[in-house]
Amino acid sequence: MSLKAKAENIRGRGVLHEALIRHVRAYGEVDASEVAKTLKADGKDMSLAIDELKARGMISVRKGLFSGTKIRATKKLLSKCITDVSRADLLDLIEVKRSLTLGSAALRLNVTSVMIAEWTGLLEDEGLVKRTKNGFHSLDLNILRYRLNQRLAEKVAEGRVIQTQVDYMYDALCMARSLTIRQLASITNTDPGKIEDWAKKVKAFKLSYPTNITKEAIVTLAEKKVQPDKETGCTGSILDSYKITADKVTAKIRIISTKQDSKPIYEVSLPNVGHGTECLMDSLRDELSVRIRIDPADISDHKKMIELKGKFYREAKKILQSELELDEDDINILSGMMTHSMYGLGDIELLMHDDWLEEVCINTSHVPLTAFHKRFGWVETNLKLADERAIYNYAAQIGRKVERDITNMEPIMDAHLLSGDRVNATLFPISTFGNTITIRKFARQPWTITHFLEPGMETLSPEMAAFLWMCFQYELNVIVGGGTASGKTSMLNCLCALIQPTHRIITIEDTRELNLPKYLRWNWVPLTTRDANPEGRGEVSMLDLIVTSLRMRPDRIVLGEIRRRGEAEVLFEAMHTGHSVYGTIHADNVNNLKRRLLEPPIELPPAEVEALHLMIVVYRDRKRGFRKVFEIAEVRPGNEGMEFELNYLFRYNARTQEFLKINESIRILDELSLHTGMAREEIYEELKEKELVLEWLVDNKKKDLDEVGEIIDLYYKNKDELMEMISGKDKKDRK
Repeated sequence: MSLKAKAENIRGRGVLHEALIRHVRAYGEVDASEVAKTLKADGKDMSLAIDELKARGMISVRKGLFSGTKIRATKKLLSKCITDVSRADLLDLIEVKRSLTLGSAALRLNVTSVMIAEWTGLLEDEGLVKRTKNGFHSLDLNILRYRLNQRLAEKVAEGRVIQTQVDYMYDALCMARSLTIRQLASITNTDPGKIEDWAKKVKAFKLSYPTNITKEAIVTLAEKKVQPDKETGCTGSILDSYKITADKVTAKIRIISTKQDSKPIYEVSLPNVGHGTECLMDSLRDELSVRIRIDPADISDHKKMIELKGKFYREAKKILQSELELDEDDINILSGMMTHSMYGLGDIELLMHDDWLEEVCINTSHVPLTAFHKRFGWVETNLKLADERAIYNYAAQIGRKVERDITNMEPIMDAHLLSGDRVNATLFPISTFGNTITIRKFARQPWTITHFLEPGMETLSPEMAAFLWMCFQYELNVIVGGGTASGKTSMLNCLCALIQPTHRIITIEDTRELNLPKYLRWNWVPLTTRDANPEGRGEVSMLDLIVTSLRMRPDRIVLGEIRRRGEAEVLFEAMHTGHSVYGTIHADNVNNLKRRLLEPPIELPPAEVEALHLMIVVYRDRKRGFRKVFEIAEVRPGNEGMEFELNYLFRYNARTQEFLKINESIRILDELSLHTGMAREEIYEELKEKELVLEWLVDNKKKDLDEVGEIIDLYYKNKDELMEMISGKDKKDRK
């Protein structure tokens, strides 16, 4: 016999052994001839199999050599553990076969009849099967209800679950394909009239009325949507985790570092809402849009649009409460989700409420969203938009609220959200991979000088901060330079919060970023530019606003960013006419900032630039990700016919991570002495006082913009009282 034939023979005997064991275990005792017929085995093979199993002590044989032989299972065989078969497998088998005998079930599952009888008793106690004379059969609706509860338990194990009667209805139809209204009412424990209403209203369901009026209406799925496999989440080391809430919708955030990716993963875990509920909410959106009418004139009204969002939420809540029996928390979550999908940016709204994110980017629908995290830099999220059309719809929605258009003819749009966050959007093919949206988020609680001084951040030293405070207090002209996302606008904002409350402030920006404390708002006028309409009319440029601001009797003019020569010329002319001016500009260091002002495209005459007192440059430490004030320099006018010089005052050493004082100030101290009458010693004394105030703010964790504003306001109103409080002489608690 060949090796192949021997192998086939051995394999055949093994299969026969397993089949014989399965029969003996299932029935306890079997007739050898009957088993041979069932397994279609010849007498010789059966005799060999019986002899081998008997020799192994797994069976016992009685009566005759072959014909009429009875084979009985031994204790050794019955005690053999079957670990991969359970009562759940029996229920699966019953659900498919509808009715079974004990023996056939034992044979199919390869267990004993005694075990099947025990499991059947338990299933009968649970109301899932019913015993009959010859065996048992399934109770279909009860098993269906049991399956639905199993599915719900699995969802609950994964996180927060909102399961409604509509989900039970949808899942039941996924399993049973078609059910009557009465059956669905029984399964979901819902009024039949409500079931019929959902079957008509929800597009996922199809309601069929039979021609025979004695028969019940049948509900089926209009189209069974294949649900994508739920991502189990990233595996790796968790760098951070926290929760964010947007309009009562709470999501868990995990920042995960994986071995496969060099970039951190920003995982958003949303509330688990069943597909049936999602389909119902889709249907209810049409009803909600009918209830809430939007006046086109209200779209450009910031206050009315904010009120409209609240109206969306309240109406959505009313509709959901009339449709579903859920607790208050679940209704609030669903109302928030409906508001996000109809009025906001869908799931992206949650990212907009994460204060740790500075940037949220949609690069295309083919890849997940990305974001810039304040602690971890660029991260990849687990959120993804369905298609390019969805990106366009979001961009168009943002534009409509601020009277901006994005079309194939105008595929680039700069706009802002009602929250003040800046938005840039582009359409394919301008952006080769697909449509894009980039949202620059601004802190809901703006950065304050306390944030920049506190340990762990230390953007500048207390000595530098006190010096800059004095420059802003006494109306010296300052420009803050820095690269993209270096923090130059944040630095300008926190320094403007140190201005005395008796001055009129005009801010000019493309998009609102600057935010002043409460004590300054009474005489603050924020101005923003406006693009031309599709007919090319109605544009309000930065230059227009600068010229306008000069007619508003400003004490301080703050320009968001200097970009063009015309803007710079008017701004520096304002300096020469006695106005205190501040602004930002893109520059990597002080020398580069000087060149930006003197060379094209801005190209100001050196004599004009001499009106500027101070240059500050901030930068982002590329190794550690921290932002620092890199250089501070004063502008010293040159002698006749000579160009102005730079006197470097402070510089940050990235190697030693120290702030170094390079030189003493000359021009600024001279001008302070000239315009205030203070001697050098008095100036130094005031700088020390300011340092004490700033250190007290840090020690007492006064970080909120208005909290800092209250202390600065008190400094200007009653400095002696504040200094007494700081020195410890005033022991009373202050709010």
